[in-house]
Amino acid sequence: MDFNRIVIKVGSHVLTENGYVAKKRMIELVELIAKLMQRDIEVILVSSGAVSAGYTVLPLDRKDIGNKQVLAAIGQPLLLKMYQEKFAKYNLLCSQVLLSASDLDSKKRTHLARVAINGLLKNRVVPIINENDVIATEELVFGDNDQLSASVADNFNADILVILSDIDALYDKDPREHSDAKIRKEVNSITQEELNAKPTANNEFATGGIVTKLKAGDYLLKRGKKMFLATGFGLKDINSFLLNGKQIGGTLFRCQQQ
Repeated sequence: MDFNRIVIKVGSHVLTENGYVAKKRMIELVELIAKLMQRDIEVILVSSGAVSAGYTVLPLDRKDIGNKQVLAAIGQPLLLKMYQEKFAKYNLLCSQVLLSASDLDSKKRTHLARVAINGLLKNRVVPIINENDVIATEELVFGDNDQLSASVADNFNADILVILSDIDALYDKDPREHSDAKIRKEVNSITQEELNAKPTANNEFATGGIVTKLKAGDYLLKRGKKMFLATGFGLKDINSFLLNGKQIGGTLFRCQQQ
């Protein structure tokens, strides 16, 4: 597949390890983005991790939504600084773009955001987008940026959304409960029953689960867009898919005619 513009979303569980930001995984992610940009592929990064970054310097109780807002406010600049240091090794600049759901519900604000994103990409700057968790608490409770990343891919004209998660693919049944569960390599439609299932997060910093990924996939499928779900614990699958055009793992969501 040929891609001109990609949105990569990395979840809290991938970026967090033992209560700290997982620097090795962040380095691998930045390296992948640098390789894509060397091929003149534009990359928008939607990154969770502000709360966990804040927690490293102020370990408040994360079960309290007010504390999560405080941690997000502290963690946003820390997270951006980590990304800046790692992108600098490839002579790349990155930027912070904070959005809320209401920004993308407004035609005027969506247009202004699109102009800014296009300007950054034109100048080979990586836009790092996050939900404005300090004032938009919904993502802190439910979603882990999955819906935001789908909306970003749609509104900012990306060819595909890539979700890097603790979930390595979509299975035909829960692999934690069924040893014979098989990966669904490609998905063309998502049932209402799947969309209505109860979300389950696997990490104290995460707020999503497979259901929020399915909702993101459903949103994009209905708009004729593609999504790829793969593990963020080792990037072999996504490197193969994006750099070599070979799918060895993960799940590709796309319409049948694509």
